Amino acid sequence: MRIYKRFAQAAAALLFAAVVYSQREAPPPVGGPLPGLSASDAALFEAGKEDFLEVETPEDGLGPAFNGRSCAECHSVPAVGGIGNQSVTRAGSVVNGQYVEPAGGSLIHKFSKPDHRCQPVVPRNATVVATRIPIAIFGDGLIEAIPDAAIQELADNAKPDGIRGRAAMVIDPASGERRVGRFGWKAQQATLLGFAGDAYLFEMGITNDLFPSEVASGLTADQLAACDGVADPEDKRDPVTGRRSIDNFANFMRFLAPPPRLPGTPETARGEQLFQSAGCAICHRPVIQTGPSEIRALDRRPVVLYSDLLLHDIGTGDGIAQGAAGPNEMRTAPLWGLHLRKQLLHDGSALNPEQAIERHAGEASPVRDRFHDLQPRDRQALIRFLETI
Repeated sequence: MRIYKRFAQAAAALLFAAVVYSQREAPPPVGGPLPGLSASDAALFEAGKEDFLEVETPEDGLGPAFNGRSCAECHSVPAVGGIGNQSVTRAGSVVNGQYVEPAGGSLIHKFSKPDHRCQPVVPRNATVVATRIPIAIFGDGLIEAIPDAAIQELADNAKPDGIRGRAAMVIDPASGERRVGRFGWKAQQATLLGFAGDAYLFEMGITNDLFPSEVASGLTADQLAACDGVADPEDKRDPVTGRRSIDNFANFMRFLAPPPRLPGTPETARGEQLFQSAGCAICHRPVIQTGPSEIRALDRRPVVLYSDLLLHDIGTGDGIAQGAAGPNEMRTAPLWGLHLRKQLLHDGSALNPEQAIERHAGEASPVRDRFHDLQPRDRQALIRFLETI
């Protein structure tokens, strides 16, 4: 009980500090840049947004297998950088109790070049087929600026209710260093540049310096080469700026502001207290601090993300192993921007916060049960609070 009380007190103190900060600087409109950017960083944001919106063609390196023709195709609701109405499919197999990934990876692309010689399909022996919806990228620069040590400390701290949580240790393809993963449903990428390179290859089929080889589930390198007429890597540096498209994409995400909060009421203030007393804030930690940064907008700022960025097994896993995450583990989804989303959980199967809470199990069972035990008016207050985040 003492451990749990310390969690609640720390969460309340951090959230108070974040509220004070937010009163000093009004939040920008959704989809806008971080406040306080320098002129040069603002220019990088705009250049990155232009690349984010660009529709790629086969001449640019699109394909041979892909899920979309632009980044914004999957990240545009309610503004550029948000979520989308699309979903992606992943597949794998469980053999003798162990997860086995198909040759070419678990991602099953939706589209291919017109002749369809390189169209991936779900393997016949797949025993796991999972759907994932896009994640909004609002505020990702602040998440990137959180020190690895701060996330690792959250993993190392004792937690009540048998809750565990571990940092996803991955190799960052941009630096080659072992880092704490924080981006993606499985926390499979540690940096925005790594995340950008991953997305360019796996979502649009555009090879780059970080991911230089075409890949598609069930297809050999020779098959892919026969379908692809553009030399790898396809994402070339601009001779004027020296930047690749993945650099521009990373800059756009880095300087994209977090989603604004909705105004609260006495009911939502009570719901926030119940959120903490029920134990939701143990994993959906209200605030984490960024470290020192040369970029003023990212320098030692409170990140009101409502996540510990750790991997947990709470009964909502999709059965796919990826990066450092096992089949049943998922990164604690940040709750900021919840009021902008209509579909929740990795597959969009929950249509409101209460349905998402009901799906919690495993490590989250005691917290879910405390939510069940609340009086109806208290459950409503907690939900109303979530709808303001």
